[in-house]
Amino acid sequence: MLVFLASIFVVHIATAIMLFVSTIANVWVVSDYEKASVGLWKSCIGGSCNATLPYAGQEAIKAVQAFMILATIFSVISLVIFVFQLFTMEKGNRFFLSGATMLVCWLCILVGVSVYTHHYANKNIYTKSHHGYCFILTWICFCFSLITGIVYLVLRKK
Repeated sequence: MLVFLASIFVVHIATAIMLFVSTIANVWVVSDYEKASVGLWKSCIGGSCNATLPYAGQEAIKAVQAFMILATIFSVISLVIFVFQLFTMEKGNRFFLSGATMLVCWLCILVGVSVYTHHYANKNIYTKSHHGYCFILTWICFCFSLITGIVYLVLRKK
């Protein structure tokens, strides 16, 4: 049981780190032809980055930015709550609060990446563009946060 608890804790830490990286890095869309990349905050062409984004519909990108920040915050809060519950909760109780907080993080990731996918994922921002590692990391975090949230809800302190 201790190994399972430690492994779910490591997955939670990895999820928080990957969410932080995918939110701040500027590699959501990559173009091999023009050596350019676009993120949630900046667009980079040939090594120089500027704050102007080539996205149409700035309201949608602002929603994606907000939900990704909220997801990162809720992931860290859930981690702190889990550690707090681990040392203060009585034996036999479940980690409901940390699980619910992690599921709120999952919901924020779902909304943010769904809005991004709907508005920007299939648009050709640059010539011969494809998804960058931040977009893929976000979908991995989506899966990890759902699994972690459900495990926290089911898990009992032994």
